[in-house]
Amino acid sequence: MVKLVAKIILLLNSNSSGNQIAAGMASGLLLALLPAGNLLWLLLFFLFFCTKAHYGMLVLSLALFKSVAPLAWSGLDWIGWSILTMPALEGMFTALYNAPIAPLTRFNDSIVMGGLAAGSILWLPSFLLFKVLVRMYREKLADRIAGSKAMTILKKLPLIRSIAKAMQGAGGILGSSD
Repeated sequence: MVKLVAKIILLLNSNSSGNQIAAGMASGLLLALLPAGNLLWLLLFFLFFCTKAHYGMLVLSLALFKSVAPLAWSGLDWIGWSILTMPALEGMFTALYNAPIAPLTRFNDSIVMGGLAAGSILWLPSFLLFKVLVRMYREKLADRIAGSKAMTILKKLPLIRSIAKAMQGAGGILGSSD
């Protein structure tokens, strides 16, 4: 657990672009809103890995948001049902369902459709929010955390020292306290 926190701190302080980190987090949110185990989820997962989104943050945010996503499923179900029962889209959904591979995406599942719609709508606002949060962290919190008494004490712990030595090549605020 300590290694994970150290890696997150190193990532936020790394030379990775704030845009890449924010895109990874927003993409993780979108994937978390979709139930896994269908072709749509897999296609989006691989699509995001073809972008410049930060893969570590994508996986981390996916795990974080996936743990709370079931709380949103009733709302996603309602959104998906509303979309799937729109008379104007009935012909398109019928054609998709009769296509050879499209049913494997489970687009006709109300939670999948609701998760896709909500995730697509939330992607840009969450990207912008995460971008601001990363910038605020880097500008205001990183130096405070590095110079805090708690960090000074943590740096003296043998476990933290060994983690810091292991990560010394990556740089960051957990450098050697000699």
